[in-house]
Amino acid sequence: MMHEMQKLRVELNRRCDAIGREIRVMEVCGTHTVAAFRSGIRSMLPDNFRLISGPGCPVCVTAQRYIDAAIDLASLPNVIVATYGDMLRVPGLSGSLEKQRAKGADLRVVTSALRALQIARDHPESEVVFLGVGFETTSPATALTILEAARDQVPNFSVLVSHKLVVPAMVALLECDDMSIDGFLCPGHVSVIIGSNAYAPIASRFGKPCVVGGFEPEQILKALVHLTRQIEYGESYVENVYPAVVTESGNATAMDILRRVFVPGDTVWRALGVIPMSGFDLAPEFQAFDALRRFDIHVGEDFDNPSCRCGEVILGRIEPCECALFGNECTPLTPIGPCMVSSEGTCAAWFKYNRHAIAMGARS
Repeated sequence: MMHEMQKLRVELNRRCDAIGREIRVMEVCGTHTVAAFRSGIRSMLPDNFRLISGPGCPVCVTAQRYIDAAIDLASLPNVIVATYGDMLRVPGLSGSLEKQRAKGADLRVVTSALRALQIARDHPESEVVFLGVGFETTSPATALTILEAARDQVPNFSVLVSHKLVVPAMVALLECDDMSIDGFLCPGHVSVIIGSNAYAPIASRFGKPCVVGGFEPEQILKALVHLTRQIEYGESYVENVYPAVVTESGNATAMDILRRVFVPGDTVWRALGVIPMSGFDLAPEFQAFDALRRFDIHVGEDFDNPSCRCGEVILGRIEPCECALFGNECTPLTPIGPCMVSSEGTCAAWFKYNRHAIAMGARS
């Protein structure tokens, strides 16, 4: 493995030298963000190669208005809110779910939507709301759970839906006038569901190379080498260097379940605003499981802390160390923005793996 890693590093350096300018590649997967830091990949990159973190953390791109709606639901009597753990500490306008729990709200951390459904079965006297957050990786599980709730007629279960689609966000980024991206390291987990062909419009319409990669050091480095090859030759197409788990067409069963339970809808993203057809709404036959409809919760507007530059981090416009709050007022113990809260957040990854290098003036 070390021999192959060395060969890839040599090729990456050679191709970056041949290109002779700064190369900006964006990864749109929180797992890639963490893996690149943890494995030391970032320290191996040539000086003119920048690996930029994009909107790949599902918790980070969840709009504040969704957090506020979740807090409103948690404050209602006789309501149990079930959520993935990363959502608890994300700041909203009136605090966080964690602070709401300290006030007496019944919040349960779960590892799956099915566990939330089981809580509803175990507590028929309460309403159970599951916070459906995530990209195409987690949305099939939510859809399957809704199908099971409908089949078994579980009357006290509903979902606050905030599932999002990766490719429309990539398109929205490229449509920004000030966005400079040479190519994309495409997410492995999401691609298992949607397939590598889903990125074809990015390559054909915008002329940006797309390479689907895995998460081991060699897999990441291999994907970056393939990206630089395309950039060097002025090419743009989709490559899949993670064929063990990703196919061209993806998981047909999962996609069929998504199409049955959800319909595409305009969705608001933190930092990116409303992106057309970038998320899911419940199909008409399943709207009885829509928590907003069931509890008549009003979704307000977003208000982000003006001192927090999390939105610019999500867009890849700045690195976390360029935010004055990073490592000072904003730490994993005292997070101000969602990028410092989530385990897949860019700021959290920088703080855990890179803050000492920043302090000593080393490159990331």
